[in-house]
Amino acid sequence: MSSLDVARTELGLLVLYLNKAEARDKICRAIQYGSKFVSKGEPGTAQNVEKSTSLARKVFRLLKFVNDLHALISPPAPGTPLPLILLGKSKNALLSTFLLLDQVVWAGRSGIYKNKERAELLGRISLFCWMGSSACTTLIELAEIQRLSRSIKRLERDLKRGERDQNEQYVGKVKQSNERVLSLVKASLDIIVAIGLLQLSPKKVNPRVTGALGFVTSLISCYQLLPAHPKGKSA
Repeated sequence: MSSLDVARTELGLLVLYLNKAEARDKICRAIQYGSKFVSKGEPGTAQNVEKSTSLARKVFRLLKFVNDLHALISPPAPGTPLPLILLGKSKNALLSTFLLLDQVVWAGRSGIYKNKERAELLGRISLFCWMGSSACTTLIELAEIQRLSRSIKRLERDLKRGERDQNEQYVGKVKQSNERVLSLVKASLDIIVAIGLLQLSPKKVNPRVTGALGFVTSLISCYQLLPAHPKGKSA
């Protein structure tokens, strides 16, 4: 495979990635929280970048609440334990409410909605909803990791050490477990980010801590959205 073919493949994957509204949103999120880390909450260029990027991101999320609303009313996957179903539906309800209220915040900051005090109040409520959805996600990921761990241990008992890497089911379970761990880290850190945005503990979770953790979770989100590299076409 020539270097030109490799470059064409890589650029094609980049185009595919950047065509996703979600990917562009998470890149802007990284810029937003990176700017918050640099500004330390003080007025200046970095804070202006943070505020303008935050407002721009809200456009990417227009009507996005419909996704979680659809998930909320959809039937759960067969075999899912009741506690996980309830946590999943709670997460969908909270995230859908957050995204819906976020549209009111955008309208308020854009001058469409004139009641600024109401818009700011709804903005705080939306952040509490986001924090709640992150807490639900954390509990869901912990439970799913435990379920996968039990499945992996059963497979390890049935397979010899040299056979594990060749067994598709075993490899798939390990991959799922790693992905769940990454999602767990992201959701856990997002709870602290929400605490920082709500200023519930301003001395411990200051703007710099909030910015740093938000930047890390943004990078995790960007990584999770990366398209799968075509097999047999390595650089």
